[in-house]
This record gives sequence, C-alpha cells and structure tokens, in this order.
Amino acid sequence: MDTSAPVRILTVCTGNICRSPVAERLLQAGLDQVVPGGFQVASAGTRALVGEPMQPMSADIVRTFGGNPEGFAARQLTPKILRGVDLVLTMTAGHRGEVLQLDASLLKRTFTIREFARMVDVLDQRAAAAADGEPAAVVPLEGNASDDDARLAANAALWRGLPARAAGVRHLSLPADASDNDIVDPYRRAPEVYREMEDQLAPAIVSILRHARLNAPLSPNAAQP
Repeated sequence: MDTSAPVRILTVCTGNICRSPVAERLLQAGLDQVVPGGFQVASAGTRALVGEPMQPMSADIVRTFGGNPEGFAARQLTPKILRGVDLVLTMTAGHRGEVLQLDASLLKRTFTIREFARMVDVLDQRAAAAADGEPAAVVPLEGNASDDDARLAANAALWRGLPARAAGVRHLSLPADASDNDIVDPYRRAPEVYREMEDQLAPAIVSILRHARLNAPLSPNAAQP
C-alpha cells in the first residue's frame, strides 16, 4: 500500500440523495482545508436512487456550510465500492448492518457517524487532559520534514489507526438512547425534517473535522523553528 495515499472515507445512507451526500461533501471540504490531498470522501446508498442528484434541501445545507453540492450522482453500495475503504460512516445502525452484510471484514472500521463523532470527542478530551489543558500536540513528521509525502503518510497512519483507538473508548461515549446514534431520514418529508437532519449531522461533522485539525501532522513550513 502507498503509505501517502489519501485516507478513504465512505458515508452511507439509504437513497444516497439526502444524508450521506451532505456528510460526503462537508467532510471533504473540511478535511481538504486541514490536510490538502490527505482524504478522499465518497458516499453510496443501500437502496440508492442511482444517478439522481442530491435533494435540493440537502444541497442547500451543503452550501450553507461551505461545501459544493454540484456534480453529485447517487450510487448503489456494492462490495467493490467498499474495497479498500479505511473508514465507513453510516447514517443509522441499520445501515451499518447492511455494510457488514456486504463486507464483514469492515467490522472494526464501520460506525454510525454520530457514534464515531462522540468517540473522537472523548479521544480529544483525553488528549487535552493529558496536556493539562493545552491543545493536542500535532503529529511530528518522520524523515525529511520538507517532503509533503511524509506529511500525507503521517496523516494516513494516524487515520488508519483511528478506528481501533475510537473503539477503545466506545464505553465512554454511549448515547442515552440507541436512537441517538441515527440521523433522521428526511426524504419526501417536510422541510423541518431536513432541519432536524441538519441539527443531528452538523455537530458530528464538526467533531470529526476538529479531531482532524487537532491531530494534523505539521506541514513542512510549520515544522521550521
């Protein structure tokens, strides 16, 4: 495996036109700012409306948070799409089960997006406490700090080990109710359901992007005194 290859993240919902496209485009936009070229985010649906664009109200949410909804087309989730994915973030626990039916080897790399966000929050809180309230230390580069590939490799190593570290704090991030792991499906429903989806999804995305920022490897320029 190319150690500097982008970290591959897949978001999954049912039709791949409402929830997972929002997660895909906003995660990609945010992660591109943290580690340019370090991530490749895609999405798919367990019963996708193949070829359909993102729903207009979902596209509006993407634009509101600085992402780009253009050029999107829904895809059906397949074993081929899952092959080589480093992290799968589903919109519900049911979607997680459907992913694992297609590829059981992803058991330790598949989470609902809300549970994964709570886990990385716990990891970041632990890191901050260990540093006596100081921001989490960035990951230093090995070898030639002027080499962008070294930064990408450090980032990839961190994120490919993240699912195991996240699972290790699962017991500290359990929801009050199992339904708190899920993102509501707004398809063919009123605008207020899209707002409910936004209220559930946006904080999870913010937590994941914050974790990426706090743990980003130093850029070659930043590594200089």
